Amino acid sequence: MNAPLKSYFQNTMLCLDLLFLNIVFILLHFIFNENEKWILGSVYFECLFLFNASWIILTFITRTYSVGAFNKFENFIKRTAQIYFLWVIVVLFYLFFFRKYQISRAFIFTTFLAFGFSLLLNRFLYLGLNIYFKRNNRLFNKVIIIGYNNTAKKLAGYFLEEGLNTQLVGFTEESRNVTELSNYPILAEIKYTVAIAKKMGVQEIFSTIPPEQNQFIYTILHEAERECIRFKMVPDFTSLIKTPVVIDYLRDLPILSLRRDPLDNIGNQIKKRLLDVAVSLLVVVFILSWLIPLIGIFILIESTGPVFFSQQRSGKNNRKFNCLKFRSMHINQEADTVQATKSDQRVTRVGEFLRRTSLDEFPQFINVLIGEMSLVGPRPHMVKHTADYSKIVDNFMIRQFSKPGITGWAQINGFRGQITDHQQIKSRVTSDLWYLENWTIWLDIRIIFLTIYKVFKGDENAY
Repeated sequence: MNAPLKSYFQNTMLCLDLLFLNIVFILLHFIFNENEKWILGSVYFECLFLFNASWIILTFITRTYSVGAFNKFENFIKRTAQIYFLWVIVVLFYLFFFRKYQISRAFIFTTFLAFGFSLLLNRFLYLGLNIYFKRNNRLFNKVIIIGYNNTAKKLAGYFLEEGLNTQLVGFTEESRNVTELSNYPILAEIKYTVAIAKKMGVQEIFSTIPPEQNQFIYTILHEAERECIRFKMVPDFTSLIKTPVVIDYLRDLPILSLRRDPLDNIGNQIKKRLLDVAVSLLVVVFILSWLIPLIGIFILIESTGPVFFSQQRSGKNNRKFNCLKFRSMHINQEADTVQATKSDQRVTRVGEFLRRTSLDEFPQFINVLIGEMSLVGPRPHMVKHTADYSKIVDNFMIRQFSKPGITGWAQINGFRGQITDHQQIKSRVTSDLWYLENWTIWLDIRIIFLTIYKVFKGDENAY
């Protein structure tokens, strides 16, 4: 599925779901509450706003309508069911917590059932459109691939997985280079590519053979453009680099990078810093101003020592900084070398509560405010652990290209707490690198919301 079409499905499904939600709500309101006026500020108007806002927020956080969700219908159904039940729980919690007893219970549960049924209808509507696109030849974008090699076979596989409106007609290749059966026909030799494309109504030609290997590719390129057929090159860098690369341009010079780095962009750095300052300033002024004295009293009552625990950790570009936490352990000589373990005897009773609720991390909002950390990013390790892990995990130090975070993509996916084997740290690093390569400001906001959710839910690795 191409990007514009995926975006169309994404926006259409969201709008249809919200449309059905509002239609169901308003229709059932008039059925169950015939005599009640429909006015701005009424309890039912407030409830309608809640229904819409909670659905939008929850689907945004869980990426229900993300581009990847549309690749497989079964996954789309499963994700929809999960967010629907979560939405029901949130609405019921709100109605109970704020004591909205004047709203008809029959109305609420009928709305839940009717909206659930409408979601199911919308998903089958999507399935029908998907089948329609695949069966309607007029909507297909027919393509030919020049060359039959590993790159061409990989490209054909991607078309099969992603190409909702793309139909691969076949390959063109010299007969001497074809030594195996292919899933798609070998249509002709390379020099006949444009003639075959015209005959079969092809709109695009993808060449996996560079002009440096076959000068005739230039001729095909010009012939294709004269016939209004788009011509695209698919470079193969596997002979130089064995991993995926990112291509940027400095004027006419291609620059290859081993990975995307959105936070290398100064504009993105400013966006992230503005979010960091805004949130951390609010937390420092309105929460830490009273939380520090309150927790400090409990810490000092139970054990002697400072309220804060300051430890040198590895920051951006591997620069050291003093990471702040509420002290959760008795004073000990191993604090800078040994991680906390489950049922750790060094942890105080107050500290156990602080660690389980993640309150011990709150002073790090001060680190964020002064620019040493970010709200979201790879968690900072002790200096000793950074040196140790960098020797056993490939690409470990790439984490240090970014400011460390109070929370991160690895933490909300279950990779937090004590590290007991190499696979755990490798999984954590993989998650951190994915975050760095796919950063957006909305991803940061999503991670923040999911972190708050996990704090209230509880995490078995929080000790």
